[in-house]
Amino acid sequence: MTLINSIAAIKDEITAYRRELHQNPQTAYEENFASDLVAKKLTEWGIPFKRGYGVTGIVATIEGQKTDSGKAIGLRADMDALNMTEQSGQPWASKNPGKMHGCGHDGHTAMLLGAAKYLSETRNFNGKVHLIFQPAEEGAGGGERMIEEGLLKDFPMNAAFAIHNWPTLPIGIIGLCEGPIMASTDSFEITLTGKGGHAAMPHLNNDPIIAGAQLVAALQSVVSRQVDPLDNGVISITNFKSGTGAHNVTPDSALLMGTYRSLRVETRALLQRRINEITESTAKMFNVTFEISYRDGCDPTINTPAEVALCAKVASDILGEKNVQIVKPAMTGDDFGAILQSVPGCYFWMGQGVPGTPHEKGLHNSGYDFNDDIIPTGIEFWARLAETALPLTK
Repeated sequence: MTLINSIAAIKDEITAYRRELHQNPQTAYEENFASDLVAKKLTEWGIPFKRGYGVTGIVATIEGQKTDSGKAIGLRADMDALNMTEQSGQPWASKNPGKMHGCGHDGHTAMLLGAAKYLSETRNFNGKVHLIFQPAEEGAGGGERMIEEGLLKDFPMNAAFAIHNWPTLPIGIIGLCEGPIMASTDSFEITLTGKGGHAAMPHLNNDPIIAGAQLVAALQSVVSRQVDPLDNGVISITNFKSGTGAHNVTPDSALLMGTYRSLRVETRALLQRRINEITESTAKMFNVTFEISYRDGCDPTINTPAEVALCAKVASDILGEKNVQIVKPAMTGDDFGAILQSVPGCYFWMGQGVPGTPHEKGLHNSGYDFNDDIIPTGIEFWARLAETALPLTK
């Protein structure tokens, strides 16, 4: 439900931008179409901005009617797509083979563009609003890279906020919570090297498959037996590659790949330590050697209480208190968590689900599509958040 008439009036315009973005998806650090469209519109609307953070990232700043509060907030939208083939059947489906906006970042970008237009025309706040158009959220560290290249130094802010569409919540519902709402997303590869040979003479071999099978089972005990049941953790082996294709050959090596996730920094450290220790002891047990490599993913996304309360108030004013829900965290991740390591803020979910439509398909599903009907709500949320966080006293 959108209460501000001027926002409802631009729905079709912003929807058209969203569908342009959807048709032209690009992945990490190659989001040139989105970056150029954002820059074009910001220029048309007279909003100053800087390009080049994280290659394609853009940060724009809108000053309120007053700035003597000395305060600023940041509003973030991610711009990147996924390496997947779209099967939504929508008229505005991807034109780029093997690329798809399967997580709704096209919609996030469009909503922030709509907010930019509205806020630049009204400026009913005291302070500055920094609009962060971020590349490479999907596992490529775009948020961290923008910070490394000066985001928080060049654009200091008192708080930061981000919206993510959520297909499993019905349209008209906002979901949020204090503390962790999304997990860290780290990954690992383990290579076990033994001694191959004839499968009929196992006593002459050091079988990496047996070692790997034992390791897969042993790693599952970490979360079930060493993580507090009231805490959260995940260790999942997602690939197990070994063998020559022959039925009578024991291979020399096996490769295991997986992910480990947590909502707390302490649990994150525990999971990595136990992966190391269990791999080492299992390798020794089966007389094989091992190598482990890790890839650090995003930090947990941890909301601060005051900013959650602020978002809940704004959402209640727009949608009604009964439509603001306290949700359980998800073990998926978002690198907005990197910003929240340094700045208070809130990351929340905006429901978009409608039964029987592409809008209820899960994120990263080939049949998914962003629901354009939530665009006005997203714009109004950003507008009211700025005006509430940075009140203009006359």
